Amino acid sequence: MLLPLKRYAEFSGRSRRKEYWMFFLFSFILGIIASSIDTLLLGFPLENNGPVNAIVSLALLIPSLAVGVRRLHDTGRSGWWMLLIFAIIIGWIVLLIFFVTDSDSGNNAYGPSPKMGQDISDIFS
Repeated sequence: MLLPLKRYAEFSGRSRRKEYWMFFLFSFILGIIASSIDTLLLGFPLENNGPVNAIVSLALLIPSLAVGVRRLHDTGRSGWWMLLIFAIIIGWIVLLIFFVTDSDSGNNAYGPSPKMGQDISDIFS
C-alpha cells in the first residue's frame, strides 16, 4: 500500500517529491482502470463519469489533498497554497512548479526533512 493512503487524512508533516509523484502515478493509473471498467463493462460513454470512476475519485480526494499539502510543507510553503487549484490555468502551473521544487534541506517550520532515513521501500510499505 502507498504511504499517502496510510497517512490518509494527515495534513501535518512533510512528504518527499517521490512520495507525491508516486501517489500521483498510482491515482492516474487507478483512474484509467476505473474509467475502463465503466466504459467496457458497464457501458458508460468515455466522456461521462461512471459509478466506479466516481467512487475511486471520491476515495482518493482526501489522500490527494493531504499529500499535496504535505508536499507544499516540504518546500516550506503553507498548505493554503492548495487553494490555487481553483485558479484554473495559472494556479495549476504555480502548483506544478511548487510540487517539482526540491525539498527544504533539514528541518523547517513543518517538521524534519523526510529525506533523512527514508528510502523507496518506505513509500511502498
